[in-house]
Amino acid sequence: MHAALVEITGFYASLLAICYLYLSVLVIRSRRSAKVSLGDGGDSTLQQLSRAHANFAEYVPITLILAFCLELNTDFTLVVHIACVLLLFGRLTHAYGLRHHIGASWQRVVGMLSTFAAIALLAVFNLVWLYF
Repeated sequence: MHAALVEITGFYASLLAICYLYLSVLVIRSRRSAKVSLGDGGDSTLQQLSRAHANFAEYVPITLILAFCLELNTDFTLVVHIACVLLLFGRLTHAYGLRHHIGASWQRVVGMLSTFAAIALLAVFNLVWLYF
């Protein structure tokens, strides 16, 4: 396998990893501040930060796997870029909404829609490439 075949996914995975580390640091700082080692201790800030961190961890891996597969198997580099930008924007926007707003917010909605769009785009292109 040639190293350049997955450079797009590698680039975005690295940016997303930095975001994940940032969210992790926020959770750790909040845990220390609230003196909570497990769970959230009923602390609303810790609940919001933990949820932003967990939500990121739930959606990013499957989307990156889909991007990796599409980049590795096709020449659809523009689609991979678009999907990864949607994912990065969606996860940052969603995390911001979870961190700064209790309940629903336009940031959470836009973040989830962007993330879902990335997943759907990658899944459809992978399926079309593999089976049609």
